[in-house]
Amino acid sequence: MKFKNKGMVVGALLVLALAACSSNSPAGSGPKIDREGLSTLAQYNPQPRENIKDGGTLTTANGGAPDQLNPFHADYTSDSVQLFSWYNANLSLMSPDGKWSPNPDYLSDVKDQLVNGNRVVTYTINPKATFNDGTPIDWRAFETVWKVSNGKNKQYSVNSTDGYDIISSVKPGTNSKQAVVTYSGPWVWWQGQFNTLLNPKVGNPKTFNEGYIDNPHDEWGAGPYHIKSISKTDKTVVFERNPKWWGKPGKLDQRIFRNLESTAAINAFRNGELDAVDASSKEPNTQVKTMQGIDLRQSAALSTGFVALNPNSKTFSDPRVRQAVERALDRETLLKIKTEGMNYSEELPGSFVLYPFQAGYRDNLKQAGISYDEAAADKLLDDAGWAKGADGIRTKDGARLHLVWPIIGDAAVVKNVSVAAQAMLKKVGIELELPQRKGSEFADILAKKEYDTLYLGWATGGPDEGFYLFCQFYCSPDAGYSDAKTTTELAKQAKEIGRLPDKAQQESRFNDLEVEALKQYEVLPLFNGPKITAVKTGLANYGSGLFFRGRLEDIGWQK
Repeated sequence: MKFKNKGMVVGALLVLALAACSSNSPAGSGPKIDREGLSTLAQYNPQPRENIKDGGTLTTANGGAPDQLNPFHADYTSDSVQLFSWYNANLSLMSPDGKWSPNPDYLSDVKDQLVNGNRVVTYTINPKATFNDGTPIDWRAFETVWKVSNGKNKQYSVNSTDGYDIISSVKPGTNSKQAVVTYSGPWVWWQGQFNTLLNPKVGNPKTFNEGYIDNPHDEWGAGPYHIKSISKTDKTVVFERNPKWWGKPGKLDQRIFRNLESTAAINAFRNGELDAVDASSKEPNTQVKTMQGIDLRQSAALSTGFVALNPNSKTFSDPRVRQAVERALDRETLLKIKTEGMNYSEELPGSFVLYPFQAGYRDNLKQAGISYDEAAADKLLDDAGWAKGADGIRTKDGARLHLVWPIIGDAAVVKNVSVAAQAMLKKVGIELELPQRKGSEFADILAKKEYDTLYLGWATGGPDEGFYLFCQFYCSPDAGYSDAKTTTELAKQAKEIGRLPDKAQQESRFNDLEVEALKQYEVLPLFNGPKITAVKTGLANYGSGLFFRGRLEDIGWQK
């Protein structure tokens, strides 16, 4: 299962490595672990460069090279984001508790100030920073990102305009190596913009939309690594040190991503072919926790598993049917299925805006009046005119109440959760079809809306994303689970809230708005879960780090 990489304000969190459990203790043994305890953990073996060997390879699994490698494009996936980051500019760093800082490899200084009520951010660019093709990284790279992402030119098919759409100008400062970004208003979430850049050569609609399809354009990148090869057969991607990099060299000789489904990835890790693998659910955790020479690094997962209900589906044209589905799903039971045998518990999520461990979190799902109630689900379907037949499945006007819920990929946890949901919905007279689909088909399934219901994930990269990307999740018809009416009204209100000058005030208003969004019955948060990464002992600056975002050149093998 793939996550689109999209959010959340962190309160004062103390990130104490190894505070609640040992980094090599499996999650299914020892004292009970809960999500609140994991929210104070960041286990990624932080090491300074002098403690890391020169050389070696890091091999992990993902979905391989997607067709669209441009992470700014509407058809991006988590693989697009991950691969792009390994050979392009990463302008920001983040501590495990979510504190943002500029990456000095690219930025020598960043200043923000309010000028006549408008946010002005001045980025001073490292004089040495240069794209691989020799183009200087200067204010024009910032301008390019703004112009493709601000939504003014509809020829650009972008994944999000949030923040970029209220920028009034991007201009050079004292020289071309300084970019001055001026917002229209006090935009407080400016750290969410310009965390990576585009080569100015990408700045026309045709190149932006089509240039990265099956072509990484390594020459447009800039970073400690560059692409050595992409296999046309199995989509394996190999990175090596970039000879044109101006900073400290990468510690690794090679960074390799193999295209493997979940089961194959676990087998490859057990056979020594991979150096790290996700072990956040029962099946992979059970298979790796008895292995020797590995660490299980744990933290709270920065993601929310959820059910998307396609409002464009004919069956779901009546919101009472969507609400009935949400009321029929027992989230407590689904969480137990996901984490069975892992000695784990959590407070069920009530929001996509904040996680339960974050300051300001509110259970907006509860405020929206959505909770497990089989009798209420039955009544909603009765009132909507769906009558139970002799076999228990409801019909209306000769049609069966039949929904399609694709199972994407071969992860056992996805199948188990889906099968359990099928049984729950059958109790209220809903027939759920579970077609098996490949992980590589995820983007098409979402874009073409080839589902009625779908088990997805909302993954976050920073503590504030739930606010400034609120509309990317709730207001985007491209997401596949928002209808036109919902999109228009929520977007209007979200834009108004985003212009408020105070973060605390925005936090409260966004919570209120999320209640209204959840009342559309188009998404249902299920659970968050732990983030458990199984790694070979000695791998440094890699693992389960909460919000941690470090320098790629410092990932490697400890001496």
